Amino acid sequence: MAADPRLADLEGTGLMRLDALADPDARSVVIGSGVERIDIIVTRHGGEIRAYLNECPHAGTPLETFAGDILDHEDPRILVCSTHGARFRAADGFCVHGPCKGKGLRPVAVAVEDGLVKIAG
Repeated sequence: MAADPRLADLEGTGLMRLDALADPDARSVVIGSGVERIDIIVTRHGGEIRAYLNECPHAGTPLETFAGDILDHEDPRILVCSTHGARFRAADGFCVHGPCKGKGLRPVAVAVEDGLVKIAG
């Protein structure tokens, strides 16, 4: 999948300190505002850091209804969309259950530098 054009000028932008992300954990980070707003989910599981645009492929809504409530409470390897209950593997963003089954979250390339999770090129 091609990189999202909204991210083109954001390479190197810091998203969060790595030590602010537990293992397992998932957090939403907002960059910009208004029409320039980009919402990104940063996940950590088994030491692996991944990121996705926080937009459900079914309805385009952010996954969490309440800020920070993204992980499945019974299985922390799963991200949950609170709008219609879609479930996504945190490891690859693939939807395993719900109205967008078989689709996936759009990945955001990230790197960890000096303890900071940043958007990578």
